[in-house]
Amino acid sequence: MMNQTDETVEGQLVAFLPNLRRFAISLTGSRDLADDLVQTACERALNNAASFTPGTRFDAWMFRILRNLWIDHLRRGKTAGVHEDIDERHDLAGVSGQQVTEARLTLRSVAEAVALLPGEQREVLLLVCVEDMSYRDTAELLDIPIGTVMSRLSRARRFLAEAAGISGEMARSSVEKDKK
Repeated sequence: MMNQTDETVEGQLVAFLPNLRRFAISLTGSRDLADDLVQTACERALNNAASFTPGTRFDAWMFRILRNLWIDHLRRGKTAGVHEDIDERHDLAGVSGQQVTEARLTLRSVAEAVALLPGEQREVLLLVCVEDMSYRDTAELLDIPIGTVMSRLSRARRFLAEAAGISGEMARSSVEKDKK
């Protein structure tokens, strides 16, 4: 029989799976490896459900579990399995057309630029910009000062803007247009 904490963790875990998977894919670059990582993170969370403190940030707890598993994986070195780049998969279904092709090319160039970022900048960029975590929550999750989060995010954004060919004035005018 499960206690109330296990049910709460299970329910939150099911709802949080898409976010967890997206973060895992961004870390690994491989859907297969990301799925394995998410499965292991889920197993670890369920086995340690009693260590989760109700009322605290479930997303930060799960991101930390996933990130720690990824770090452990990197430390062990590349294990069994072939790394498969999802961009090289030609059997994925999609809609044809010029707009879709341009969007894919843009996405590929951004993904390549993100992959070139140092790991610590990529982590901060993904947590703040993709997972919509606050600077403070990101700093707590990564156990770094909030100023370091802001610095890494600034350097990552500047690199991506340069890689995309966006000048400083173009980037500022785009942000101002978004505010209107």
